[in-house]
Amino acid sequence: PLRRQRQMCIRDRAKNDFAMVNESDILNLIQESKKSEKERKFKQAIELYIIFKDIDVKKGFALNEVIQLPNQMTKPSAVCVMATGDMSLKAKEAKADQVIDNTELDNLAQNKRESRKLINKYDFFLADTKLMPIVGKSLGQLLGPRGKMPTPVPFNAPIETFLNRFRSSIRVRVKNSLALSCKIGDVEMDEKDVASNALAIISAIEKKLPNGDKNLRKIMIKTTMGKPIKLEMKVRK
Repeated sequence: PLRRQRQMCIRDRAKNDFAMVNESDILNLIQESKKSEKERKFKQAIELYIIFKDIDVKKGFALNEVIQLPNQMTKPSAVCVMATGDMSLKAKEAKADQVIDNTELDNLAQNKRESRKLINKYDFFLADTKLMPIVGKSLGQLLGPRGKMPTPVPFNAPIETFLNRFRSSIRVRVKNSLALSCKIGDVEMDEKDVASNALAIISAIEKKLPNGDKNLRKIMIKTTMGKPIKLEMKVRK
């Protein structure tokens, strides 16, 4: 039994070799990034960069995650709803950024330029399940490669709930790369709220990596025009 206990202790230590990222670490990075930057005439974003290690990108490593943030950014994500009838009316009442119906979808299918403009304009797309075949036919070839295929919404689902969730979400995409970057807030937001957003993203990404936090090489935070402030992922002594 004693030998088995020792083996379990060794395994537990092995699991915890790498220092976990905590709120204090992230807060320090945010504060340092803001200190190192002179005042600008526009509101700068605060960005998170994650560098990975020990992942073979040649084997098709990719991430396409939608992550709901605990604290909505000053400028919420832009959401377009594809719907008709009651869902269309409710989406407009809930102040969706744009609502398009099946007729507009058919028109977009004939105009690739306008289709690209629409897709680039919005962060997320929601679609009435009844319209999904039309969406696939008219915009699927453009939405798919960008990782922006709409989230299906059942006809009796509260569209307001979907809109609120996606307004406070971000999409994180990585393909054949050992680095990702995303916005986590701006310089006018409460620093603890920005730190919570960063931790939510790091936690969600760790779960998708082959070896969790052991695949993290470094974490960096920077303002739009500032220099990156680094947190090296060191092995615990």
